[in-house]
Amino acid sequence: MNNRLPGVTIIIAARPGEADIKAVAAARQLDYPPELLEIIVARGRQPSVQRNTALRAARGELIYFLDDDSVAPPGNLRRAAAHFSDAKVQMVGGPNVCPPDAPPLEKTFALVLGSWIAFGPSRARYTPVGSLRNSGEKELILCNLSARRETLVELGGFNEKLYPNEENALMDDIQKRGGRLLYDPDFFVHRRPRSTLKAFVKMLMTYGRGRAEQFRLNPTFGSAPNFVPPLFCVYLLALIILELLPLASSVAPVKVFAAAPLALYCGAIILQTLVLMSTGEIVRSLLAMPLLAASHFFYGLGFWRGLFTKINSGGDKPSVEVVLENIHL
Repeated sequence: MNNRLPGVTIIIAARPGEADIKAVAAARQLDYPPELLEIIVARGRQPSVQRNTALRAARGELIYFLDDDSVAPPGNLRRAAAHFSDAKVQMVGGPNVCPPDAPPLEKTFALVLGSWIAFGPSRARYTPVGSLRNSGEKELILCNLSARRETLVELGGFNEKLYPNEENALMDDIQKRGGRLLYDPDFFVHRRPRSTLKAFVKMLMTYGRGRAEQFRLNPTFGSAPNFVPPLFCVYLLALIILELLPLASSVAPVKVFAAAPLALYCGAIILQTLVLMSTGEIVRSLLAMPLLAASHFFYGLGFWRGLFTKINSGGDKPSVEVVLENIHL
């Protein structure tokens, strides 16, 4: 690309009838030449299909995917364009960060999302971690992701059988072709976490289901750590059954031995809480402590569900309709 600025198409998936889309308002304020910028809102009820439909209509050399509630700072596009000056770079992404004016409960959820014990390397999706580096699908997220249009088209776009995790499978395919994926902690958007406990739990189960479905369609060794939460659920169930069974006194120590991993796990949760408290968020960290454990449990339940769901292509359903809106700058 040399020193010239590439054309960019911003694709925003939104629901039918949704008004006052935050991402659109923020996109209008981006510091980028208007003649090189295109904004497409894809309205529908299956985000993978919506984004693919918009991708086929896009004219930009680069695509910038935003969720409808992603608020990008003005300098994001120029920052991404600079990274794409390297021809091997195929995707650039960064975290979606809880805004400072979010309600206390949402900030508590943000602590959980950004903690190592709850989300491992994927915490980089929710809080800036480290410096600019080569990365992969564990750290990048579709609500704040830029990519080369040509590469996306060559690979057929997103797998419409997957939602969520459609971007994860695509990232794996890009890396198999030798493409570089960059994580830039300063390439961020503001995006509020779920607003209620019920919505947060649903999100965890959806993430688990999506990962299991991705594994079924695109099995990789990188998905192996995601089996830990569902196995944790099995362990808890086995522990409960063992506790309820009448055992002879001679084999009673088995219960103690079986509970030892749970004791270590509780210790790890307490240690993570202390780490969170060291940032000054004492009350919020204590509130987050049970949610750290809940994140594993509900993600694991969602994963088990995803192992047995019937996977259908959203594009095969006649009820899936996508309406594209070109936003004038």
